[in-house]
Amino acid sequence: MTAVTRDDIRGLVTDLLAQGRSRSLVRNVIAPVRQTFNQLIEDGAIATNPAAKIGRFLRDAGDPRSRIDPFSVEEEAHFLDVAQGHFPRHYPMLLCALRTGLRFGELAGLLWGDLDFQRRFIEVRRSLHDGGRVELPKNKKIRRVDMSRQLAEELQRLKAARAKEALAKGWGQIPEWIFCNEDGKPLWRSDFERRVFHKIFSKAGLRRIRFHDLRHTFASRLLQNGESPAYVKGQMGHHSIKVTVDIYGHLVPGSNREAVDRLTGRNPRATSGADQIEDRAVTIGEGLVELRGFEPLTPRLPALCSPS
Repeated sequence: MTAVTRDDIRGLVTDLLAQGRSRSLVRNVIAPVRQTFNQLIEDGAIATNPAAKIGRFLRDAGDPRSRIDPFSVEEEAHFLDVAQGHFPRHYPMLLCALRTGLRFGELAGLLWGDLDFQRRFIEVRRSLHDGGRVELPKNKKIRRVDMSRQLAEELQRLKAARAKEALAKGWGQIPEWIFCNEDGKPLWRSDFERRVFHKIFSKAGLRRIRFHDLRHTFASRLLQNGESPAYVKGQMGHHSIKVTVDIYGHLVPGSNREAVDRLTGRNPRATSGADQIEDRAVTIGEGLVELRGFEPLTPRLPALCSPS
């Protein structure tokens, strides 16, 4: 182990990727190797970890837009209908994913105290991972996400249902986790996807997408509805608006066409006053077209200023 170099680790990563192995599998291969080297450092056998910070070799250098696969409007509606009909316990969580863009760990980590029904927002404070590990959200910052009326009403119904369930099962109080299993315990992603998420696609006859694509669906729908990238950035918790634009910028409806339509091919300083008025009328909208029939105000200014 002490003879292994960073080039050896890099070569292992390259070979696995060349074999068509997924990046997630390669990460799972490297993780115990890295842990072993950390132990050797603690034992004083080596000074540095050749498997540390190897993640940059696993980043997908392709177009980030190729990694998103959102639902269409029709697919989203059908998905939610099937979820509500066959998995009513987990329907509120799936609706929350599609109305807030929260990651699975952020959804699993929500507590009832994170909701403000009066001002209609959710405070995303933590991310809960399989095994019970609790961390800050991905960018290490707490954020507030707006809660739609539809979602607020559904979560209020869920809270009332949880109170009845707690009484029937003798729990004493409702579980602190908003989205929990039948025992009131937190949801694990692997178990949830196997027992619920993947089965919805089979029952609905829909193409299968990743859970993370529910998050992409939320962002895509906001932009397609005309919301600004800055608003989407805040809701998604991106560390930079560049991330938002790089991933979703192509979904802003008609943005490029409107930009080129504003190019007249003229030098504005070379146009006459009448031409400028006409151009402004056309640019601003049909409501100003009638202004073209008015007399210019400038020739009448001396008369307006005379003593008589």
